Amino acid sequence: MIFETHAHYDDEAFNGDRDELLRSMKENGIETIVNVGASFRGVEDTVKLMEQYSFVYGAVGIHPDEVGDLDEEKMEILCRYCHLPKTVAVGEIGLDYYWDKENHDTQKKWFVRQMDLAKETDLPIIVHSRDAAKDTLELMKAERADCLRGVIHCYSYSREHAREYMNMGYYLGIGGVVTFKNAKRLKEVVEYAPLDYLLLETDSPYLAPEPHRGERNCSSYLKYVAQIIAEIKGVSYEEVVDITRRNAKNLFGI
Repeated sequence: MIFETHAHYDDEAFNGDRDELLRSMKENGIETIVNVGASFRGVEDTVKLMEQYSFVYGAVGIHPDEVGDLDEEKMEILCRYCHLPKTVAVGEIGLDYYWDKENHDTQKKWFVRQMDLAKETDLPIIVHSRDAAKDTLELMKAERADCLRGVIHCYSYSREHAREYMNMGYYLGIGGVVTFKNAKRLKEVVEYAPLDYLLLETDSPYLAPEPHRGERNCSSYLKYVAQIIAEIKGVSYEEVVDITRRNAKNLFGI
């Protein structure tokens, strides 16, 4: 059974069939899902999903595109949510210079503050980093993020950066992009990184894998990701599923 480490089932893309879809997960080979907060409302909705579905756990955090509205009052609420029994991570947090919705100093401030929250609550972090490779790594090193556990979500950088993160003890989140024909660099990273450092994720409803590219993504499509990883690494599909599930359980304490 597959462990899905990063999805957004609170997203409005699932408003029409959320319950039906989530209740079909077990029969589609999905054992556990971590629903990941992005906005403050998304965090609140994630908490509701954790309460409603036994196999859904939650990550509590504010995406860099949404930190403009973050303040210490909301941080106190996030801290309370971090102490819920099924909260397993602080995330997704980090830097996003692609959309650039918030200025870089603001993004860095709240990335650091949320890493501090993870230290205070002894939770791992789920790191979002897009077009911000240098700043993300430098900031994490400066803030001693090697003292934390975590995953670099939707990993998209070089082998060299992957080595740096793995040396810090971080996992690499691998999703649908690895199935794309033009994903040469990510395939090289997957070939290079030991399976012990990889996690399966979808980022649903985004980044659906081939043969569903362009459609709404969902956790049942993770089988395509696992198949490609197995081909790249020359191992069985079952080994990829088993090892990535063990990795996720170790990281999130489930």
